[in-house]
Amino acid sequence: MDEALLRSLTPSVLGVLVRRGADFAAAEDAVQDALVEAVRVWAADPPRDPKGWLVTAAWRKFLDATRADTARRRREDLVDEEPAPGPAPAADDTLRLYFLCAHPSLTPASAVALTLRAVGGLTTRQIARAYLVPEATMAQRISRAKRTVSGVRLDRPGDVATVLRTLYLVFNEGYSGDVDLAAEAIRLTRQLAAAIDHPEVAGLLALMLLHHARRAARTAPDGSLVPLAEQDRRRWDTRSVAEGIGILQTALARDRLGEFQAQAAIAALHADAPTTEETDWVQIVEWYDELVRLTDSPVVRLNRAVAVGEADGPRAGLAALAALDGSLPRHTAVAAYLHERDGDLPTAARLYAEAAHRAPTLAERDHLTRQAARLNTHLRP
Repeated sequence: MDEALLRSLTPSVLGVLVRRGADFAAAEDAVQDALVEAVRVWAADPPRDPKGWLVTAAWRKFLDATRADTARRRREDLVDEEPAPGPAPAADDTLRLYFLCAHPSLTPASAVALTLRAVGGLTTRQIARAYLVPEATMAQRISRAKRTVSGVRLDRPGDVATVLRTLYLVFNEGYSGDVDLAAEAIRLTRQLAAAIDHPEVAGLLALMLLHHARRAARTAPDGSLVPLAEQDRRRWDTRSVAEGIGILQTALARDRLGEFQAQAAIAALHADAPTTEETDWVQIVEWYDELVRLTDSPVVRLNRAVAVGEADGPRAGLAALAALDGSLPRHTAVAAYLHERDGDLPTAARLYAEAAHRAPTLAERDHLTRQAARLNTHLRP
């Protein structure tokens, strides 16, 4: 059974049912039932037209549920119009589903879960394992999301920015459970890029590829974090780097700069440098200036302070950091790093220890604790 084929066909089959008049929640349930049937039947008798088979099976599942529903009379017209079996239409409704799953009425968590289920073709169990929550909890989240969007009509262009933010949230979850969400986000973004010609979609795909290219070098064999400056760049995926840079250059040539293109440009400068010392930090600061102009994000300003510290010296970085709210995530860790660069080891050690207590993940906490211990060892008489 080709699971990848089933997952790739899921959004287009769901789109066909919705376009025929099925409400989203019922259509999604029918598609999931058809996928279960495909797993059972296809191994012994694979169809010549997999998409057509799934459309027919899902439509019949939907009609069976409709006939049993209390609203049967209201939906009799749908029952009478069952299309004859045959090749599935070539129309691709994937883009419509992206906009529906990332609807503004949904919370970010619900939008991500619904996108993975309806567009990604993942099961509720797989999504629950990826997010380390009980399957029943994820099922409730997805059910609420489906109910929310069931009555939504997409009669106006959707918000591409909302779709991209949803995909970026998926990507940043990385890997957990039996689903590699970073790889899944790249697959879905490729799918979106094939459906819509938009420079920010290309920018997000480039950004994902460039970040993912460094994945193998980000952790040591014991699972501990390896900072960018200490990573073995020979372990970076050069094919992904080259693809990401090529996609980015094409997007930037259209002169419609957006935040994902700017972030990808920064990632490309890191990927292009043989060492940390040879990184073009001045140009990275310039790209952060563009990002600040586009987003005015405190997190972007925090990352800019690090780049300023590399380009103009640690004291310049500390001056940029002083203008920011000290409660920002990673603010204390950045301050520790810049103080260490400036030679103030006692302050750096204290701040590393403080940052470790605030770290959001165990891996970050362990890394910062080791940094504090390393400096304290140097400071002992």
